[in-house]
Amino acid sequence: MNSEATIGDCLASIHDQSIEVEHLIIDGGSTDSTLDIVKSYPHVATIVSEPDSGIYDAMNKGIKLATGDVIGILNSDDFYAGLDTLEKVAQVLSQVGIDSCYGDLVYFDPADTARIVRKWKSGYYHDRRFHWGWMPPHPTFFVRRSVYEKYGAFRLTLGSAADYELMLRLLVKCRITTSYIPEVLVRMRAGGVSNVSLKNRLMANRMDRLAWEVNGLRPYPWTTYLKPLSKVIQFL
Repeated sequence: MNSEATIGDCLASIHDQSIEVEHLIIDGGSTDSTLDIVKSYPHVATIVSEPDSGIYDAMNKGIKLATGDVIGILNSDDFYAGLDTLEKVAQVLSQVGIDSCYGDLVYFDPADTARIVRKWKSGYYHDRRFHWGWMPPHPTFFVRRSVYEKYGAFRLTLGSAADYELMLRLLVKCRITTSYIPEVLVRMRAGGVSNVSLKNRLMANRMDRLAWEVNGLRPYPWTTYLKPLSKVIQFL
Protein backbone atom coordinates (compact mmCIF):
# COMPACT_ATOMS: atom_id res chain seq x y z
CA MET A 1 0.00 0.00 0.00
CA ASN A 2 1.26 3.46 -1.02
CA SER A 3 4.59 2.12 -2.29
CA GLU A 4 5.18 4.53 -5.15
CA ALA A 5 8.77 5.16 -4.03
CA THR A 6 9.86 1.51 -4.18
CA ILE A 7 7.50 -0.67 -6.19
CA GLY A 8 9.15 0.19 -9.52
CA ASP A 9 12.30 -1.75 -8.50
CA CYS A 10 10.15 -4.70 -7.43
CA LEU A 11 8.15 -4.75 -10.68
CA ALA A 12 11.22 -4.37 -12.88
CA SER A 13 13.03 -7.24 -11.15
CA ILE A 14 10.12 -9.57 -12.01
CA HIS A 15 9.44 -8.18 -15.48
CA ASP A 16 13.08 -8.80 -16.43
CA GLN A 17 13.27 -12.41 -15.19
CA SER A 18 14.50 -15.00 -17.67
CA ILE A 19 11.27 -17.03 -17.39
CA GLU A 20 7.64 -16.01 -17.64
CA VAL A 21 5.72 -15.89 -14.36
CA GLU A 22 2.23 -15.05 -13.13
CA HIS A 23 2.64 -11.80 -11.18
CA LEU A 24 -0.23 -10.91 -8.85
CA ILE A 25 -0.31 -7.52 -7.14
CA ILE A 26 -2.24 -7.40 -3.86
CA ASP A 27 -2.69 -3.77 -2.84
CA GLY A 28 -4.30 -2.47 0.34
CA GLY A 29 -6.07 0.43 -1.37
CA SER A 30 -3.26 2.81 -2.30
CA THR A 31 -4.02 6.50 -2.62
CA ASP A 32 -0.73 7.52 -4.20
CA SER A 33 0.57 6.59 -7.67
CA THR A 34 1.35 2.96 -6.77
CA LEU A 35 -1.38 1.49 -8.98
CA ASP A 36 -0.50 3.74 -11.92
CA ILE A 37 3.06 2.42 -11.77
CA VAL A 38 1.80 -1.17 -11.55
CA LYS A 39 -0.47 -0.72 -14.57
CA SER A 40 2.49 0.50 -16.64
CA TYR A 41 4.00 -3.00 -16.48
CA PRO A 42 2.18 -5.26 -18.99
CA HIS A 43 3.49 -8.49 -17.43
CA VAL A 44 1.25 -8.09 -14.34
CA ALA A 45 -1.49 -10.73 -14.54
CA THR A 46 -3.81 -9.64 -11.71
CA ILE A 47 -4.31 -6.52 -9.62
CA VAL A 48 -6.39 -6.56 -6.45
CA SER A 49 -6.77 -3.25 -4.63
CA GLU A 50 -8.99 -3.21 -1.55
CA PRO A 51 -8.75 -2.77 2.23
CA ASP A 52 -7.21 -5.70 4.08
CA SER A 53 -6.22 -6.76 7.59
CA GLY A 54 -2.50 -6.33 7.08
CA ILE A 55 0.35 -7.78 5.06
CA TYR A 56 -0.35 -11.45 5.84
CA ASP A 57 -4.01 -11.07 4.91
CA ALA A 58 -2.81 -9.68 1.57
CA MET A 59 -0.42 -12.60 1.14
CA ASN A 60 -3.24 -15.07 1.81
CA LYS A 61 -5.29 -13.40 -0.91
CA GLY A 62 -2.42 -13.81 -3.35
CA ILE A 63 -1.93 -17.47 -2.44
CA LYS A 64 -5.63 -18.15 -2.98
CA LEU A 65 -5.62 -16.46 -6.40
CA ALA A 66 -2.36 -17.95 -7.70
CA THR A 67 -2.66 -20.64 -10.37
CA GLY A 68 1.01 -21.57 -10.79
CA ASP A 69 2.62 -24.71 -9.39
CA VAL A 70 5.02 -22.71 -7.20
CA ILE A 71 4.33 -19.58 -5.16
CA GLY A 72 6.85 -16.93 -4.14
CA ILE A 73 6.02 -13.77 -2.19
CA LEU A 74 7.90 -10.50 -2.68
CA ASN A 75 7.20 -7.29 -0.76
CA SER A 76 6.80 -4.07 -2.70
CA ASP A 77 10.07 -2.58 -1.42
CA ASP A 78 12.22 -5.64 -2.21
CA PHE A 79 13.51 -7.12 -5.46
CA TYR A 80 15.13 -10.27 -6.80
CA ALA A 81 18.92 -10.28 -6.85
CA GLY A 82 19.40 -11.59 -10.38
CA LEU A 83 17.55 -11.84 -13.67
CA ASP A 84 17.73 -15.64 -13.47
CA THR A 85 16.61 -15.95 -9.82
CA LEU A 86 13.21 -17.43 -10.61
CA GLU A 87 14.66 -19.71 -13.27
CA LYS A 88 16.97 -21.20 -10.63
CA VAL A 89 14.03 -21.66 -8.28
CA ALA A 90 12.03 -23.34 -11.05
CA GLN A 91 14.91 -25.71 -11.81
CA VAL A 92 15.14 -26.81 -8.17
CA LEU A 93 11.39 -27.29 -7.80
CA SER A 94 11.15 -29.19 -11.07
CA GLN A 95 12.76 -32.09 -9.20
CA VAL A 96 10.37 -34.77 -8.01
CA GLY A 97 9.91 -34.83 -4.25
CA ILE A 98 11.02 -31.25 -3.49
CA ASP A 99 8.18 -29.24 -1.88
CA SER A 100 9.99 -25.96 -1.25
CA CYS A 101 13.27 -24.11 -1.50
CA TYR A 102 14.98 -21.07 -0.02
CA GLY A 103 18.21 -19.11 -0.33
CA ASP A 104 20.20 -16.19 1.06
CA LEU A 105 19.16 -12.56 1.41
CA VAL A 106 20.91 -9.22 1.82
CA TYR A 107 19.63 -6.01 3.37
CA PHE A 108 20.61 -2.76 1.75
CA ASP A 109 20.56 0.87 2.83
CA PRO A 110 17.13 2.33 1.84
CA ALA A 111 18.91 5.43 0.55
CA ASP A 112 21.56 3.50 -1.40
CA THR A 113 20.59 0.17 -2.99
CA ALA A 114 24.25 -0.63 -3.66
CA ARG A 115 25.25 -0.45 0.01
CA ILE A 116 24.78 -3.79 1.80
CA VAL A 117 24.28 -3.41 5.56
CA ARG A 118 23.40 -6.97 6.57
CA LYS A 119 23.83 -10.44 5.06
CA TRP A 120 21.53 -13.37 5.86
CA LYS A 121 23.30 -16.58 4.88
CA SER A 122 20.76 -19.32 5.50
CA GLY A 123 22.75 -22.53 5.29
CA TYR A 124 21.38 -26.02 4.87
CA TYR A 125 18.32 -27.22 6.75
CA HIS A 126 18.15 -30.11 9.19
CA ASP A 127 15.48 -31.28 11.64
CA ARG A 128 16.65 -29.36 14.73
CA ARG A 129 17.73 -26.06 13.19
CA PHE A 130 14.55 -24.26 14.24
CA HIS A 131 15.21 -25.37 17.82
CA TRP A 132 18.46 -23.42 17.74
CA GLY A 133 16.88 -20.16 16.64
CA TRP A 134 17.20 -20.68 12.88
CA MET A 135 14.72 -19.75 10.19
CA PRO A 136 15.09 -19.12 6.46
CA PRO A 137 14.44 -15.59 5.17
CA HIS A 138 10.78 -15.65 4.18
CA PRO A 139 11.13 -13.58 0.94
CA THR A 140 13.39 -16.35 -0.40
CA PHE A 141 11.00 -19.16 0.56
CA PHE A 142 9.22 -20.70 -2.44
CA VAL A 143 6.53 -23.33 -1.87
CA ARG A 144 4.41 -25.54 -4.07
CA ARG A 145 0.82 -24.35 -4.27
CA SER A 146 -0.33 -27.87 -3.35
CA VAL A 147 1.43 -27.48 0.02
CA TYR A 148 -0.60 -24.38 0.87
CA GLU A 149 -3.76 -26.17 -0.22
CA LYS A 150 -2.97 -29.09 2.05
CA TYR A 151 -1.56 -27.36 5.15
CA GLY A 152 -2.96 -23.83 5.01
CA ALA A 153 -1.49 -20.36 4.64
CA PHE A 154 -0.69 -17.57 7.14
CA ARG A 155 -2.33 -17.42 10.57
CA LEU A 156 -3.28 -13.76 11.01
CA THR A 157 -3.44 -14.08 14.81
CA LEU A 158 0.36 -14.49 14.95
CA GLY A 159 1.04 -10.87 14.00
CA SER A 160 4.60 -10.20 12.83
CA ALA A 161 5.51 -13.84 13.56
CA ALA A 162 3.06 -15.18 10.95
CA ASP A 163 5.85 -15.96 8.47
CA TYR A 164 7.89 -17.69 11.20
CA GLU A 165 4.88 -19.76 12.24
CA LEU A 166 4.16 -20.73 8.62
CA MET A 167 7.68 -21.97 7.98
CA LEU A 168 7.84 -23.70 11.37
CA ARG A 169 4.54 -25.45 10.64
CA LEU A 170 5.46 -26.53 7.12
CA LEU A 171 9.06 -27.58 7.73
CA VAL A 172 8.99 -28.94 11.30
CA LYS A 173 5.42 -30.07 11.96
CA CYS A 174 4.32 -31.11 8.45
CA ARG A 175 7.86 -32.09 7.42
CA ILE A 176 7.66 -30.90 3.85
CA THR A 177 10.88 -31.32 1.89
CA THR A 178 13.08 -28.35 1.11
CA SER A 179 16.25 -27.49 -0.79
CA TYR A 180 18.76 -24.73 -0.11
CA ILE A 181 19.99 -22.54 -2.97
CA PRO A 182 23.35 -21.23 -1.66
CA GLU A 183 23.24 -17.76 -3.15
CA VAL A 184 21.50 -14.43 -2.66
CA LEU A 185 17.98 -14.57 -4.09
CA VAL A 186 16.47 -11.37 -2.68
CA ARG A 187 17.68 -7.85 -1.91
CA MET A 188 15.64 -6.25 0.87
CA ARG A 189 15.49 -2.75 2.33
CA ALA A 190 16.77 -2.60 5.91
CA GLY A 191 14.19 -2.25 8.67
CA GLY A 192 11.49 -4.39 10.24
CA VAL A 193 8.49 -3.92 12.49
CA SER A 194 9.50 -6.54 15.05
CA ASN A 195 12.89 -4.89 15.66
CA VAL A 196 11.89 -1.23 15.86
CA SER A 197 11.85 -1.10 19.69
CA LEU A 198 12.42 -3.27 22.75
CA LYS A 199 8.65 -3.43 23.25
CA ASN A 200 8.18 -4.74 19.70
CA ARG A 201 11.00 -7.26 20.13
CA LEU A 202 9.44 -8.60 23.36
CA MET A 203 6.06 -8.88 21.65
CA ALA A 204 7.72 -10.70 18.73
CA ASN A 205 9.34 -13.11 21.19
CA ARG A 206 5.95 -13.92 22.73
CA MET A 207 4.50 -14.52 19.28
CA ASP A 208 7.45 -16.77 18.39
CA ARG A 209 6.69 -18.91 21.45
CA LEU A 210 3.02 -18.97 20.51
CA ALA A 211 4.00 -20.22 17.03
CA TRP A 212 5.41 -23.35 18.65
CA GLU A 213 2.45 -23.73 20.98
CA VAL A 214 -0.29 -23.56 18.33
CA ASN A 215 1.48 -26.32 16.42
CA GLY A 216 1.84 -28.59 19.42
CA LEU A 217 5.63 -28.36 19.17
CA ARG A 218 8.05 -28.04 22.07
CA PRO A 219 11.05 -25.72 21.64
CA TYR A 220 14.16 -25.75 23.78
CA PRO A 221 14.01 -23.26 26.70
CA TRP A 222 16.41 -20.99 24.81
CA THR A 223 14.98 -21.34 21.29
CA THR A 224 13.04 -18.07 21.00
CA TYR A 225 15.90 -16.11 22.59
CA LEU A 226 18.46 -17.48 20.16
CA LYS A 227 16.32 -16.40 17.21
CA PRO A 228 16.95 -12.61 17.59
CA LEU A 229 20.54 -13.23 18.75
CA SER A 230 21.28 -15.12 15.55
CA LYS A 231 20.67 -11.91 13.63
CA VAL A 232 23.74 -10.32 15.23
CA ILE A 233 25.97 -12.58 13.13
CA GLN A 234 24.31 -11.23 9.99
CA PHE A 235 25.69 -7.76 10.72
CA LEU A 236 29.22 -9.19 11.03
